[in-house]
Amino acid sequence: MPISRRDLLALLIPGVASHGQGVASRGVKPQPKGKPSGLPFKSRFTDVAAVAGLNAPVIYGGVDRKDYLLETTGSGVAFLDYDNDGWLDLFIPSGARFGVNPPEAINRLYQNNRDGTFTDVTIKAGLARQGWACGVAVADYNNDGFDDIFVSYWGQNVLYRNNGNGTFTDVTKECGLLLPQRHWTTGCTFVDTNRDGHLDLFLSTYVDFDPERIPKPGQNPNCNWKGIPVNCGPRGLTQGRFFLFRNNGKGVYSDVTKAAGLGDARAYGLTAVAADFDEDGWPDLYAACDSVSSVYFRNKRDGTFEEEALPRGVAVNEDGMEQAGMGLGVGDYNLDGHLDLFKTHFSDDTHILYRNDGQGNFTDTTKVSGLGVETRYVGWGAGIVDLDNDGRPDLFVASGAVYPEIEAKLPAYPFKNPRIIFRALPNGTFEELIDEAGPGISAAHCSRGCAFGDFDNDGDVDILIMNMNEPVSLLRNDVDPAANWLKVLLTGTKSNRSAIGAQVRVRYGARVQVQEVLSQSSYLSVNDRRLHFGLGAVKTAEVEIRWPSGARQAFAKVEANHLLLVNETGGITGRLRPPFRLEP
Repeated sequence: MPISRRDLLALLIPGVASHGQGVASRGVKPQPKGKPSGLPFKSRFTDVAAVAGLNAPVIYGGVDRKDYLLETTGSGVAFLDYDNDGWLDLFIPSGARFGVNPPEAINRLYQNNRDGTFTDVTIKAGLARQGWACGVAVADYNNDGFDDIFVSYWGQNVLYRNNGNGTFTDVTKECGLLLPQRHWTTGCTFVDTNRDGHLDLFLSTYVDFDPERIPKPGQNPNCNWKGIPVNCGPRGLTQGRFFLFRNNGKGVYSDVTKAAGLGDARAYGLTAVAADFDEDGWPDLYAACDSVSSVYFRNKRDGTFEEEALPRGVAVNEDGMEQAGMGLGVGDYNLDGHLDLFKTHFSDDTHILYRNDGQGNFTDTTKVSGLGVETRYVGWGAGIVDLDNDGRPDLFVASGAVYPEIEAKLPAYPFKNPRIIFRALPNGTFEELIDEAGPGISAAHCSRGCAFGDFDNDGDVDILIMNMNEPVSLLRNDVDPAANWLKVLLTGTKSNRSAIGAQVRVRYGARVQVQEVLSQSSYLSVNDRRLHFGLGAVKTAEVEIRWPSGARQAFAKVEANHLLLVNETGGITGRLRPPFRLEP
């Protein structure tokens, strides 16, 4: 009987990794770039963080050297509307430093002033906290109408309940989310695993990290890179695990990891996403994993999950090689109505694009899509998002190296890197753009998480980016106004109020695109919950919604250039033109 390619990989996978350094990197050379398309990119990005008042640096480890892995991974960022005024606010988790930790190393909440500027309301909101924060997830866990914030840490994680008056309360202990011991939790995402209308919580952890027991730079083969001593890991360190906490309907959680079938899984887990990839109506779980196979937990619809990353094609690349998975973009890049995956990796390797067949089986399309031209930079934040509103989703990567000591000896590996856009072309491939997309893209920073959202409510997608030991970047997108778009904001009633897990399918002209409301993606980050669809020249669209409860809605001839407000039981409750003003 013939053996399938995936079965062959299953036989080979235990021996694919070469452990000559602490992180997986295939050492591949970039594919030659083809002739430029010559097509104009009608989108330009400008970093407006300074004029917006975002001047506080995000402290994360040492500046000129990093002795521990913990100093290198950075954190995510979040767009959220914590005060329900219809304007996106910002939440910026902070790291720390070993030794003397600066007092400014705190998480920050910025309120949108609705004029292009922000006010730091961290202290007033009760969110000032020091520590090694990593990931963030946003959702209304208790269905009270206000977005709550979960922050993952090396140490203890924190759940902040939004009090509805501009303040937050730490409810981690009373909600049952304190871990019995210290973990380095990274990925975190709210998800309604059993479709009962109450949001559960899925967590990934990275390594078992204790600075007192970690080898010193250069002490073993996992503590060097290209012959230069660097901090150790992740290889050589104990792999992390995964947790699933179930909401009892009253906002109290219980650890169901073992009962759900996740108890034995081990990996160097980073970004966590939850989405219905196989289109059976139930959310599956996927985590990008660093230097080992990534993991995919299929929802078996009975409260349990089965790990199936390898047979589904999302454990490794098409050559069966493990990669250093960091960030995850989720979207419908080829406009076939199925959710695809875009995963970022280490330098000397390609980022990977997985095409979904609609049943949760994926094919590595990296090379044929034209993404093999870029291998220079370490990728973190990731997105499948239409940046120029032409109706074809583009790909975005936030980049930054991990070893500041390397650049002096190997100038080909700078610590600060530009951002990357892979713009979608009409023939189904992508073209790399850096300088062509504006100074906000070409500027070099050492970046980690990024979030996509429309902070100025003008009908396009802006980008918030975490920079190591610098202020964040806020990239304002200025798009050709001739291109049309549609935004959709959902409110659940039978389903969870945040509509996490709802899928929206938009038909415009001859195209169809699906998106899902997520609680985390990119790199440990949170995007605007208002789903954005570029429509190009099309002026009306058909909108179909499948709610987590199983309910379905359909709306015909929806006019472009509006924010469509949809309630699960009430239908369309508003059609707002920019700037989408809503009153609390």
